Amino acid sequence: MIKTPAQLAVMREAGRLLAQVFDMLDGFVAAGRSTLELDSTVEAFIRNDLKARPASLGQYDYPFCINTSINEVVCHGMPSAKQFLKDGDIINIDITLEKGGFIADSSKMYMIGNVTPKARRLVDMTFEAMWAGIRQVKPGARLGDIGHAIQSHAQANGYSVVREYCGHGIGRQMHEEPQILHFGRPGTGLELRQGMVFTIEPMLNQGSAKTRSLKDGWTVVTKDNSLSAQWEHTVAVTADGFEVLTLQTPQNLHTPQTL
Repeated sequence: MIKTPAQLAVMREAGRLLAQVFDMLDGFVAAGRSTLELDSTVEAFIRNDLKARPASLGQYDYPFCINTSINEVVCHGMPSAKQFLKDGDIINIDITLEKGGFIADSSKMYMIGNVTPKARRLVDMTFEAMWAGIRQVKPGARLGDIGHAIQSHAQANGYSVVREYCGHGIGRQMHEEPQILHFGRPGTGLELRQGMVFTIEPMLNQGSAKTRSLKDGWTVVTKDNSLSAQWEHTVAVTADGFEVLTLQTPQNLHTPQTL
């Protein structure tokens, strides 16, 4: 669970490379592109340009290297040659990358064309909820502090928090202990220690928090077909706070991207 300084240095490099994938996507995601085209472009970039490995491909027998979750899709949306981005869509692109034996994990929302004000607000508030959770990270804090900050921000703005899916420890494996819930009570749960590395990845819905899974065995959608949004970073606990390992370059900071 605790990463050594040397291991953290390798994870930092994996996170830096993953941020470059999103830098590339910022100029590529557009209306008219298929989600399968996004997947193949990301795979080629990771393998050929970054000399790294798309860690999701083959994990749990998943056949793609990214998740593409559009509109009412909460998470685990599967790329398809028949699914094209269109004006007004919001899409979460979730990517993992392995370099040097360690994995980084991040996701980002993109807004395609003329997105409704309600959809834009959901994307913005989910981004803020993620950061509300990240800002709780420091040695001595509790996992419940993270979940409470996310839940409080979401509910104060009229959104529900998906409870079936959560953040997770990460390192040599994509999913390690502990689980990072996006709801909770302050002062409860595991105490954070320097060297822990995990993801924070809240999913907020416009309507009910209830979800259902589609027949493909992967795609999760809102039960009431309301919009859902998600953001994710890989975060390390430092001596006096936190370090976000998957931040993009200054000119492409993780703000909602409109295309």
